Amino acid sequence: MIQLMSLSPAMLQQQAQEALAQNHYAEAALYYEQLMELEPDQISHAWFLGLARLLTGDETEAQFTWMMALSTADSEQVDRYTQELVQILQTAAEQQAEAEADQMVWAIRQHLREIAQTEIHNLLHLVRLAIKLNLFNSDYLETLEIAEVLQSQSFPNLDESLLLQTVAEVLEVWFGYPGVEAFAEAAIGQIGDTAAIVNTLKTKAFEVNHDNRLRHGVALSGYLAEICLRYEPNDLELLRLLSSSYELTRRYTEAVATARLALAACRTLEEQMAGLGFLCIRMLRAGSYWQEVQDLFEQQQALMPKLLAQYQPDPEQQLETTLLTFCSFYLYYLKDAPAEHRQLQNQLAALVQTDVQFQSKHIFVGCPKRSAPAIRTERKLKVGYIARYMQQHPVGWLARWLMQYHDRNRFDIYTYHLHLKGVDEFTDRWFVRPVTRSARFDEGTPVGVAKHICENDEIDILVDLDSLTYSETCSIMALKPAPVQISWLGFDASGIPAVDYFLADPHVLPNSAQSYYSEKIWRLPSTYLAVDGFEIGVPTLRRDHLGIPTDAVVYLSSQDGRKRHPEMMRLQMQIIREVPNSYLLIKGLGDEKSIQEAFEQVAEAEGVTRDRLRFLTRDRDELTHRANLGIADVVLDTFPYNGATTTLETLWMGIPIVTRTGQQWAARNSYTMLMNVGVTEGIAWTNEEYVAWGVRLGEDAALRQNIHLRLLQSRQTSPLWNTRLFAREMEDAYQQMWQIYLQG
Repeated sequence: MIQLMSLSPAMLQQQAQEALAQNHYAEAALYYEQLMELEPDQISHAWFLGLARLLTGDETEAQFTWMMALSTADSEQVDRYTQELVQILQTAAEQQAEAEADQMVWAIRQHLREIAQTEIHNLLHLVRLAIKLNLFNSDYLETLEIAEVLQSQSFPNLDESLLLQTVAEVLEVWFGYPGVEAFAEAAIGQIGDTAAIVNTLKTKAFEVNHDNRLRHGVALSGYLAEICLRYEPNDLELLRLLSSSYELTRRYTEAVATARLALAACRTLEEQMAGLGFLCIRMLRAGSYWQEVQDLFEQQQALMPKLLAQYQPDPEQQLETTLLTFCSFYLYYLKDAPAEHRQLQNQLAALVQTDVQFQSKHIFVGCPKRSAPAIRTERKLKVGYIARYMQQHPVGWLARWLMQYHDRNRFDIYTYHLHLKGVDEFTDRWFVRPVTRSARFDEGTPVGVAKHICENDEIDILVDLDSLTYSETCSIMALKPAPVQISWLGFDASGIPAVDYFLADPHVLPNSAQSYYSEKIWRLPSTYLAVDGFEIGVPTLRRDHLGIPTDAVVYLSSQDGRKRHPEMMRLQMQIIREVPNSYLLIKGLGDEKSIQEAFEQVAEAEGVTRDRLRFLTRDRDELTHRANLGIADVVLDTFPYNGATTTLETLWMGIPIVTRTGQQWAARNSYTMLMNVGVTEGIAWTNEEYVAWGVRLGEDAALRQNIHLRLLQSRQTSPLWNTRLFAREMEDAYQQMWQIYLQG
């Protein structure tokens, strides 16, 4: 038993402090009780006694101790006593936080709030702790009244770093809920260090934009960009991020307006070229700027010779990394001119590769040459697939089947996921569990990814699924991290000289294509793509709900705004005009108002009444979208950029399709798919044929039924629906490519 009465107040004080430091809280309480008896005028004993009782879990006694002590203070003492207690509890909370005793920190800070309701630092710590302990909800900020506290006064000793970090954490978790933006605005108004605001929130904006785990990541990145642009209105990266955010949240007019600001903020020649392309992409998605896009393209072409003439590698200034993607990606939507477009694209790709390799020459110089004697040719080949979108995205939906059928006795399969913070069930099922090894790169540089592929995994063949759709993948491929490199699936070939092959088939590229491709075109025997099928949901569309008679002929055009070329809209209206009792359903991403106005204007010019058009909203998910395809009698494809995933889904559902075929890869996807299922009806080589096939399929119900039955039968016979066979053909190609490499 502790002999308390024999100790002096000084000794009791020392013993009490030691007991607290050693987490002997009950013992410390006994010491402070005795100290209060010996020195009743020393108010701090009550503060520490209450703290000791709180730390033992006796919150009621702790609160009673503090309130009784404060009740004895006169009006002049209350503020001083309160500040003393606040400081003691602040220190105790910090000590418990260092020990990672979060629940105890929570208890201390809750009591601290009752004593000093407007102590801003405590309120901020409570917010962060509530998030950490999963106690935060949409009402918590209102309960704390923290926005009101921030708006009501200034805080001379405010920890701005703590405030800014709290804002970032709250927005990341609860953006879009009531009170959150009000809190953020009130907090930012208290921060004088504007550079810190921009640096912190800009970093967070790019982080959440790539975080697939956040339901609100894209909208939040835009909001954070808006805040930063208040202080740095000409920040090119932020302007592009904000424009992309507007586009992805369907604010197309604002996306275009912000892309114009981004173009105005460009300073270097390569920035201007990329800025023109970035603006064109936003305009095409909106679906109503076709002539201006053509004018901007001509401006971009005029700048190209100047860029090539003046470029010099500079260790202090990296070339605009998005130059290739922004300048090349959108061209395929304008016109079917592959020789012209690929000349520009190949020049840009070579320039980008030169700069990427120059910037990394002291860190990574590409995969070293492997000689045949040093390699046992019978060993498994290591094949890596790299992409941003091995998710619920067209790339993911189409590439997933191949992962299931690779021969594990002959190949080790690796997947590399770019800017992927979390793996959902879809990605895990199709691209993580079936493969030898999977790596995620949610941060890092192209050089870091390339070194991992080359040095850690020693990949033999690297397959790019992104091409021009993602600039970082282009940069990685330009570094040549694998001996054999291939473009496949996601888009037309990038033109990067370090890419050896582009996978095609007998139909998706014309025989003359090799003359304008820098990559070697490798034609697989039957198809460049195969899937085993598609999951189908429950349809939500009915003709009677749309005001369409049951005996009407229903056409469907389901593509995003970039593919809504005015010429094709005109041809589709001509088909509707020529087929009595027909209707056109229009669905897809884009500025709904602008696209509707454009279709209605074309309809009026072609003599089609507006009541024969139906504009549909997007379906809630892919499975419902596919089920709703069944409402259509005929699908009308787009040109010069055909459907790909949408065409496959249409054929799987057994629906006839009319496609206009051209020379570029983007204009021949539907053609090669139709050829592979053995259906030539609907393949048009001219505008006149497109209209003719559209009319014939609308008028000839027997022909439609015949095609429907043949498409359903093709599920058992066509290589398009046989991924097991396709996997063997892909693997044979890999083996042949590897042998060519060893012999080279």
